[in-house]
Amino acid sequence: MERDVFPGLRQPAKQKPAGQALLQRFSPSNLFAAGKQLGGFGFPGPDALSGTLGRSGSLEVRLARGPREIWRAQRLRYRVFYQEMSAKPDVVSRMFRRDADRFDASCDHLLVIDHAARGRFGGIKPKVVGTYRLMREHSAAKLGGFYTQGEFDIAPLIARHPEMRFLELGRSCVLQPYRTKKTVELLWHGIWAYVRHHRIDAMFGCASFDGVDPDLLALPLSFLHHHATAQGQWRVAANSERHVAMDRLPAGMIDAKAALKTLPPLVKGYLRIGARFGAGAVIDRQFSTTDVLVILPVAEIDQRYRDYYGDEGQRYAA
Repeated sequence: MERDVFPGLRQPAKQKPAGQALLQRFSPSNLFAAGKQLGGFGFPGPDALSGTLGRSGSLEVRLARGPREIWRAQRLRYRVFYQEMSAKPDVVSRMFRRDADRFDASCDHLLVIDHAARGRFGGIKPKVVGTYRLMREHSAAKLGGFYTQGEFDIAPLIARHPEMRFLELGRSCVLQPYRTKKTVELLWHGIWAYVRHHRIDAMFGCASFDGVDPDLLALPLSFLHHHATAQGQWRVAANSERHVAMDRLPAGMIDAKAALKTLPPLVKGYLRIGARFGAGAVIDRQFSTTDVLVILPVAEIDQRYRDYYGDEGQRYAA
C-alpha cells in the first residue's frame, strides 16, 4: 500500500524548526500547489459536478470543493481507519491526524455533510460525516496506475475493454453515529450521479474484511469464491506475490445464509446491486484487513436499484 503523502510539496525557502516546517509543508495552500503540479486536484473542475448532488434532511452529498474540504475527508478517514479500526499510521499521518496518500490529489472526493451538526461549544458547525474517493482513468494515468493495482492485476481487465470508461472507488467510510441507511444511500446517490455525468461503464475497488488471518474468514471468503467470482472478460486475480486463496472451504460445506451474515455491510451492499469479486484476496497489514476486489459493470447493476435512484438520480434530488 502506498503511504507517500503528497510527494513533491515545496519546501520553505528558509530553514525552520521541524514542527513549523511540517505544518507549512502540509498546509492547505501548499496542498493546493502540489495538486496543480500533479496535473489536478481532487475538487470539481470544468468537467465535474460542482453543485449539490442530493439532500435528505440536514444531510447533503456533493464533491469536495477545495483542499480544506479534502483535509476534512482525510480527517474523517483517519478517525475511522486509525482510531476506530486497527490501521497503523505512519509518523506524518499520526502528527496531522489525517489519512492521506499520493492518490488524493488526482481524485474527486465525494462527501456527505451534516449541516445541522454542532461544534464543541454548541453552535451549528457543518461536519463531513461520510466520504468516498473516486478516481477516473485519465487521473490514474498521471500517477502510473490506480491505487488498486498495488493489490490486484487489473491491467488485463482494462485492456480487454478499451472502449469502456472505468472508475475506481475507494477510501469509503462513514462516522459511526451516521452509519444508517440514509447516509449510505446518499453516498450511492452521489456515485450514481457521478457515473451518469461522466458516462462511466464499470466500477471497481477494494473492499475489506477486518483481520489478517484468512482462516478466520474462511466462510465469507469461500462464499464469495464459489458464488460471486467474476468470470470471463471480467475476471481479475490478485497479484501473484500477494495472492491469498479464497476457496478455503468446499462449496458443499457453505451455508449461504450464515455466510451472508458474516459479510461486512459494504461487501453485502455491493453484492446486492450486482457486483462480482476478484479471484484471490490480499492481506493489508498496515490497515489490518483482508482485501477483496469488487467489480461492477454499470450494465449489470440490478434494475431494482436503477429504478430506486432513478435514471437521473431523482430520489434525493436537491
